[in-house]
Amino acid sequence: MRRLLVLFAGGLGLRALLRRRRVESVPFPSPADDLRAKLDETKAAEPAPEREPEDEEARRADVHARARTAIEELREPK
Repeated sequence: MRRLLVLFAGGLGLRALLRRRRVESVPFPSPADDLRAKLDETKAAEPAPEREPEDEEARRADVHARARTAIEELREPK
């Protein structure tokens, strides 16, 4: 009788283990993959504006100038 009970309990444990493995092997969609897909759709729908090289250089110079001004303001004793 004891052997039958042990065999039955072992069978239930094995069944639970196999069921758990099957559930874990099913891939769930990642939220990150969904966001990447939406981002790709948005990028494809909106064409990027064309910039001239001079425009980028002027923007870069402006950013550097503002950064220098901010650094100088932080260095000034109050």
